[in-house]
Amino acid sequence: MKLHIQHVTRYDYSAPLQYALQSLCLTPQGSAHQTVHAWAVQAPGTLFEARDGYGNVAHTCSVTRRVMAGAVSAIGTVETHGEPELVDDTVPGQLYLRPTPLTQPHVRLAELGGPLSGGTAPDAAKALALARAVLARVPYKPRTTTVRTTAMEALALGGGVCQDHAHVYIAACRAHGVPARYVSGYFHAPGADHLASHAWVDVCVDVPSHRWLSVDVTHGCLIDERHVRLAVGPDYAACSPIRGVREGGGAESMRVRIDIREDSNEPAFPLEP
Repeated sequence: MKLHIQHVTRYDYSAPLQYALQSLCLTPQGSAHQTVHAWAVQAPGTLFEARDGYGNVAHTCSVTRRVMAGAVSAIGTVETHGEPELVDDTVPGQLYLRPTPLTQPHVRLAELGGPLSGGTAPDAAKALALARAVLARVPYKPRTTTVRTTAMEALALGGGVCQDHAHVYIAACRAHGVPARYVSGYFHAPGADHLASHAWVDVCVDVPSHRWLSVDVTHGCLIDERHVRLAVGPDYAACSPIRGVREGGGAESMRVRIDIREDSNEPAFPLEP
């Protein structure tokens, strides 16, 4: 499936912004999952590209002039292949066994990972069984959590969104010695704009061969042609699409719009300024 994607994040400030530094993980890469035909990122300042510690293409942008508004945009065309497995030896899989502030271990999370018990490497059946177990305990409930909610907090609240599903799933995997990592990306769901920005999990099913299986916990399935991956990391905080710090600006308001269209004979939408 060939998808045209436009992702625009607009900022408005109640007072002049003095300085801002942003890190952008908004550039998809080619893999067994997808082929990137074209992609561009725009920001208010000069972009500096580099690989981060997890192998993502990341951009750094600094804004040093006084402004009252700004926007970060990404646009491109990605062809998805519906392949849920990939080989990635960018970093050792064991790196993704370490707990993070958002995926701290707990006995209740370990118990949730029962489908992975037995000491054998996980397969698709076990990975999907764990996804069902997570959804049963943490059903999809928007506006229940925030980006700072931990896996254990989401489990205690009994609800959350894709980010929470991924964190709970990852913590349960790591409790059983299975490397797992957070994936940020897009999900093509016509008529469901709230799902366009999405998150799922890569589970390492064979550490020596660096083989990963991608599981969409929220939808209880392996990833397919609807998924476009942007970045990976041990949790959301490590690979969020946009993060940064600023000085000045007063109160900030942010608007995000993501348009995803399947390839057709119609021209793709223009990149908004």
